[in-house]
Amino acid sequence: MSNLLRLIGRRLVALPLMVLGVTLLVFIVMSFSNADPARLALGESASADALEQYREAHHLNDPLLLRYWTYMVGLVRGDLGESFTGVRITDLVSKAFPITLQLTFIGIFLAVIIALVLGVVAALYRDRWPDQVIRVISILSLATPSFWLALLLIQWLADVPGGAGLFPSVVTDWVHFSDDAGAYMRQIALPAFAIAVPNSGTLTRIVRTAMVEELDRDYVRTAIGAGIPKSTVVARNVLRNALITPLTVLGLRLGYAMGGAVVIEIIFNIQGMGQLIFQGITRNDVNIVQGVSITVAAAFIIINIVVDMLYVLVNPRIRSI
Repeated sequence: MSNLLRLIGRRLVALPLMVLGVTLLVFIVMSFSNADPARLALGESASADALEQYREAHHLNDPLLLRYWTYMVGLVRGDLGESFTGVRITDLVSKAFPITLQLTFIGIFLAVIIALVLGVVAALYRDRWPDQVIRVISILSLATPSFWLALLLIQWLADVPGGAGLFPSVVTDWVHFSDDAGAYMRQIALPAFAIAVPNSGTLTRIVRTAMVEELDRDYVRTAIGAGIPKSTVVARNVLRNALITPLTVLGLRLGYAMGGAVVIEIIFNIQGMGQLIFQGITRNDVNIVQGVSITVAAAFIIINIVVDMLYVLVNPRIRSI
């Protein structure tokens, strides 16, 4: 138990250091932007005095490190600054980020379900026709860009000319699950599936490989030779042990899925982090782009550390390291 606590403690100590590094990197990169925040906020007709007053009021004339320190002090307090229109970025992120998280986790949940079914079947029927078919499916899934699949889904299944009309093509107003479960599922079905398919291809191959390696171990042959049904051995031992390896990859897939969700949100007009950063880019609003980038990067780090800790909990062998 002491080894387990030390491993978890190391990861918790690394969390603020990694977030600090990400914020510094994003802040430095954003500082190279050619956009003039004062000009964008006050307009082209603003006088030189007004521009200078704006820069002084918002500490834009301060050295880079001093501006970074001021930004970090605000960030610790939960303040991501203001957009050039005067809107608090924290308020924008607090509305958009939960939507992106829902889309990401539902997409990954679907990918995991698909991967478990296909990966286990492929391993149990190794080198036979079900395995060959599933290999082809996983390769096609890997080669399918999520944005391209999203466009196809809209064309085939959404309420557009020639489509089946089963799902909305754009999400004008986000419906919460507590308000209308049916409308919620309809609005998130196509975006989540577009995220799930490419991720399921990777996870299927990993689950299959882990299952094959576990099925070849001596304890499996011994248990089956002792008369224990193969299905019982697979369900109680093989599957549980084989899932340790895919779990380590799941954290990375969650991060990639969150990045993919940014693009999917733009296609479906979902008011998540993707739309928010798109608006920031089109308006040259560096503060919005910076706030969204730091939030997404921090979430990616936290998710991977949480998954890393789960890996430590489910894998007894690593606790003795």
